[in-house]
Amino acid sequence: MSDQSYSEGLTTRILHADRRAGAEHGAVHKPMHSSSQYAFEDAQSLTAVFQGQPGFSYARQGTPTTAWLERKLTLMENAQGSVVFSTGMAALAALFTTLLKAGDHVVASQNIFGNTNSLFGTLRQLGVEVTLVDATDARNLEAALQDNTRLLFVETIANPGTQVADLIKIGELAKAHQLLYVVDSTLTTPWLLQGRDINASLVVHSLSKHIAGQAQALGGVVIDTGCFDWEAYDNILPTYRQGNPAQWGLTQIRKKGLRDMGATLAAEPAHRISLGAETMALRLARGCDNAMALAQMLEVHPGVQSVAYPGLASHAQHERATTLFGGRYGTLLSFVIKPELDCLDVLNRLKIAILATHLGDTRTLCLPAALTIYHEMGPAMRAQMGISDNLIRVSVGIEDEQDLLRDFSNALEN
Repeated sequence: MSDQSYSEGLTTRILHADRRAGAEHGAVHKPMHSSSQYAFEDAQSLTAVFQGQPGFSYARQGTPTTAWLERKLTLMENAQGSVVFSTGMAALAALFTTLLKAGDHVVASQNIFGNTNSLFGTLRQLGVEVTLVDATDARNLEAALQDNTRLLFVETIANPGTQVADLIKIGELAKAHQLLYVVDSTLTTPWLLQGRDINASLVVHSLSKHIAGQAQALGGVVIDTGCFDWEAYDNILPTYRQGNPAQWGLTQIRKKGLRDMGATLAAEPAHRISLGAETMALRLARGCDNAMALAQMLEVHPGVQSVAYPGLASHAQHERATTLFGGRYGTLLSFVIKPELDCLDVLNRLKIAILATHLGDTRTLCLPAALTIYHEMGPAMRAQMGISDNLIRVSVGIEDEQDLLRDFSNALEN
């Protein structure tokens, strides 16, 4: 097959990216640079970096290690550029606070991560309007648009209800109205979905989850897909309206989010994330298969009232998820046990699954969502999101399938 007709797969490109970029001394991995400051041969070179030329001056704005991770993440999303941050929430906070101003309006999914919902509360205090709607139908977002709407925000798969947003039609809506379309793709990763395919403007990942794996590093990223015209976006400051317009958005996010706010990813976790990305597809494939098997078992178990997993035919967005994600449905599921069972007792009987908060680990993790990560929301908001007191969230790992099924079955039956 000729080079013109052949494109390497995602994992092949990630595995060989360091070596092909010329890692020092023939190494197959780029080294970790831990220095917080960088020296220059002459004053002209120093001033050039401060005035926008490529280079490193102080680690708060980036290091060779974070720069290489950014290039790898851009490659994974087939995108235009990336900026990494200390956590996924830092990435979201930097994006919203640097690209929005008082008086702007955001339309977002009502089925979002609890901390993101809390962040929207902070934005409201800063004068940004936020309207939450059911994002499984793009018409709900269209109905909520106002003259001051600047940004649409959704998660690809909601946590913990697993609702799948109307991603393609929301992208069409954003394009028609010249709105920023921001997608949190943490639960799908570039392996299941790339932002360009749904016309997303910016894609956010919590790198702490599937991309890094193994729960050993925190990190986040904002990725520019190249689908948005930054010249048409009024909130880009005059200082950053220089050079290539395609870079304006990320430049403002980097300068304000890293230089001014200091939400910097350190070299060591950046290096761990870069290495972890190499096995992302392998871990996800195994986790998705395990999640499907566990969801199917739970759906017919007499102690279970309902199961939410996009891979099940009973899921409201099953067909959409199949089209978007190519027949894999992620590793997150949730299930509601019947009222006669005690949620905490069931969790306490698990022997393999770990009682912990996190997602995308190699180990299976469980928690009672209403009593933990969504406790601050209160019962009214939880009811709106469909989070009952007996709902258990499961992030499925890569254990042997039969061991996992036996563990949940025993916990429900004893």
